Amino acid sequence: MSGTPEGDAAPGVAAGAGPPSIPWDMGELEASARACLTPDAAVYYEATATYPPTHENQRAWRSWRFVPRFGVDVRAVSTEAQIFGATLAAPVLLAPCAFAEYAHPDGEWAIARAAARTDSVYVVSSASSKPADTVPRAGGGRCWFQLYVPRDGGEVVRVVRRAEDAGFQAIVVTVDAPVGALRHVGYVPNPSGQDPFTHGRSSGSPLNPGVTWDTIGEVAGLTSLPVLVKGILHPDDARRATDHGARGVVVSNHGARQLDGVVPTALVIEEIAAAVGGRTAVLVDGGIRSGRDVLRALCLGAHAVLVGRPHLWALAAGGEDGVDLLLRRLKLELENAMALTGCPSVADAHRDLLRYHRSAD
Repeated sequence: MSGTPEGDAAPGVAAGAGPPSIPWDMGELEASARACLTPDAAVYYEATATYPPTHENQRAWRSWRFVPRFGVDVRAVSTEAQIFGATLAAPVLLAPCAFAEYAHPDGEWAIARAAARTDSVYVVSSASSKPADTVPRAGGGRCWFQLYVPRDGGEVVRVVRRAEDAGFQAIVVTVDAPVGALRHVGYVPNPSGQDPFTHGRSSGSPLNPGVTWDTIGEVAGLTSLPVLVKGILHPDDARRATDHGARGVVVSNHGARQLDGVVPTALVIEEIAAAVGGRTAVLVDGGIRSGRDVLRALCLGAHAVLVGRPHLWALAAGGEDGVDLLLRRLKLELENAMALTGCPSVADAHRDLLRYHRSAD
């Protein structure tokens, strides 16, 4: 186990200064981050299985239009949410994103500190640029561990034990990457230089193409920590994950990074939430770009959302304080949207507050 690091202040932020004024608009924030990133890092963060990225995830959320209710006392609006017995300031978690050090020297340590400052949860990527076992103590808050199931069964046990010893509070098993994706940047598949005829097939994938629902049951049996399954897009898969011991499912299409033409999460979250019928926690990611999107997800049956690329942009543009500010803005936007739709609490976010109208933008 490595020692807990001492983080430096974000570049350009004087000690004791207030948070940086990162752009509020997500398009401007992404542009600001790109100016701070190397070209390779910017391409890696932005890459999807489609070129150019279609932003279908974001458009799908915007297609859900609000039908506000009034005559409700909203003098006191609470965004607090409960998940696995913990109280969060808002139902917004930070999704696992690889190689955060590309955005800032403190990488995952800075993100974990920002999550702790805002009473959020950080799901640490299995491809963390900092030693994963140092991240929970670096932040001092709640961290969950993303697990890609290794091919070696003995290694699975070792990874889970290390996660427990490091202080992680949940295990998030990612199932939607049984093989490497053929990601296109420009018109070149796999710009990292890997041979697509090897990388894109089960026989040559560095990932584990043999993960089944029995595997989920085995992982759940190894630990008393909550086990969630990430990458769910079909209601039957949500049922199977729950039947095999998962205490949570994450509706996710991997940020559209795996499969060209995959369904946006905003179009399936309602059906999946109905399928598990309250038996397990339901989270969702993919294109969440505002507190209004968070409210949309809650109305469609999610208990919480995860935000991915935006927290990397905030990290690149403003360091730890930038991530802190992003989370506080999302909470404020959620609180404001709740007041404007007649929701004093997250429990008041109901399906009848939404209508579907396909977004053309």
